[in-house]
Amino acid sequence: MSIADPVPAAGTDETIRVAGADAAPPTPAPEGTSADAPQAPVSRRRRVTARVVTVLAAVLVLVAFTLPNQPWRMQPGAFLRIPLEALLLAALLLALPGRPRRVVAAGAGLLLGLVVVVKIGDLGFYSSLGRPFDLVLDWTLLDDAFAFVAESIGRPAAIAIAVGVVLLLLSVPTLTALSTLRLSRLLVRHRTGATRVVASLVLVWALLAVFQARIVTGVLVADSNASAVVYEHVMEVHERITDRAAFETEVGRDPFRDVPGDQLLTALRGKNVLIAFVESYGRDAVSDPEFASVQRLLDEGAGRLQTAGFSSRSGFLTSPTVGGGSWLAHATLLSGLWIDNNQRHKSLLASDRFTLGDAFQSAGWRTVGVMPAVNQAWPEGQFYGYEQFYGGPDLGYQGPKFAFSPMPDQYAIHMFHQRELVGPRDRPVMAELALVSSHSPWTKVPSVVDWDDIDDGEVFRKGIIGTPTAQARTGYRHAVSYTLRTLISYLETYGDDDTVLVFVGDHQPAPVVTGDNPSPDVPIHLVAKDPAVLERIADWGWQEGLTPDADAPVWTMDSFRDRFLTTFGSAPARPQAQSR
Repeated sequence: MSIADPVPAAGTDETIRVAGADAAPPTPAPEGTSADAPQAPVSRRRRVTARVVTVLAAVLVLVAFTLPNQPWRMQPGAFLRIPLEALLLAALLLALPGRPRRVVAAGAGLLLGLVVVVKIGDLGFYSSLGRPFDLVLDWTLLDDAFAFVAESIGRPAAIAIAVGVVLLLLSVPTLTALSTLRLSRLLVRHRTGATRVVASLVLVWALLAVFQARIVTGVLVADSNASAVVYEHVMEVHERITDRAAFETEVGRDPFRDVPGDQLLTALRGKNVLIAFVESYGRDAVSDPEFASVQRLLDEGAGRLQTAGFSSRSGFLTSPTVGGGSWLAHATLLSGLWIDNNQRHKSLLASDRFTLGDAFQSAGWRTVGVMPAVNQAWPEGQFYGYEQFYGGPDLGYQGPKFAFSPMPDQYAIHMFHQRELVGPRDRPVMAELALVSSHSPWTKVPSVVDWDDIDDGEVFRKGIIGTPTAQARTGYRHAVSYTLRTLISYLETYGDDDTVLVFVGDHQPAPVVTGDNPSPDVPIHLVAKDPAVLERIADWGWQEGLTPDADAPVWTMDSFRDRFLTTFGSAPARPQAQSR
């Protein structure tokens, strides 16, 4: 418009055009009303709604930044923190012009939502496995988790839960992105005041960081949790990438690979050696005062076994896993390698590692694997050196199911004994027994029955089973006691001079039983009648009986193979048990 142009009348379209693109035309009054009629009720409702939505957006973003990724820090005070990342993001948004600001706000909100998803994954894995979610390897466990839930509460309910979880996880990044965009507009609308508040909070954050201020133990008020979570997971991804090459080197170092069979396990010739993994049997079972009945059972069992002519020694092994992942513990003990993740497990199975099963087979034993929870082909049995493998369907069980366990441990042991140890045989037997009656959820526990009454398992229907329980710690105590009682009863009933039993926990139970940050240690016991077997392990330092106390030796689980092969055979120089 030039100076000579006429000035448009107020209220005309031309005035609107001159005012600029951000100006809006007046809203026409509804037909039949005056333009000056009050619209206060409608405007008030809109303002109240807008303020509520803004407050909810602020709360969501604050919670997203401060949400702990460890369940033991999930306390109200943990959310009363000042997140440094939020202050830096606010400062950046205040400095950016319109379109870049909106792009950064939306992108930061989306990233924040993804961080929340990772934190939720961490909370779940810490609660069940005592460790954070592995972004590289743990996706395959989701299928196992679904199968476990389906087994526990039924497939329809499991599907409904899975759909709900997926929808929730997809909605989180969307909501955080929308919330961040809304808050960015609020910052710009009150730029001067917002700048002062952000600058003040940065100063407060620095002071709180200097004095290490805390409301919750271990949680600083001057927070940078989101960055720490991102850094930890990025470093974990890097470790997974580099670990593959390191593991290949470890697999290649094996002092027993080329030892002739006639030099292996010479001190166990003619013995039937049974290695039994007891599901979720951890240090807490023999040390927590609430499980004193388990400890009394072990003490009494050791006394009964001694009366029957057996001696026992006990110690601890540090398992590579907590709360689950039994296959990692099995692989670690049998291979002599530290297998603490699925990448290492897959690499191990693809290698030619010399396992305990291979050693026994090379030395002339018949090698057997018994895994009642396996219900399909299991090619891993060949890797572990088993000539004969029994999965669940191979054992002919016709009785009731007990929670996760497809059959009671007593039935699995009974069928193994009848098929492998009864009648004439030309070789001694070495067997791995994977006992799963003490697997979570510990809601239904069998009772020990007379061994002569077991037959096809129908006896377990006849009113002699344990009652269901909804208390995790109570159910756990009953389940572990059942399996330990079964093993002791087996030795009393069928054990002889040529029986050597090693039974060991695979891992501690979930933190719902142990509490937060549990020890990864598990008890291990060796029981035999022949005094020569016990004399061989005298320098191990294991304690007499079946109840190791706090002073019992602790080895890493991967050191057991080499120590066992060295002690009971003519082999390379004796290795030292490692602690981790």
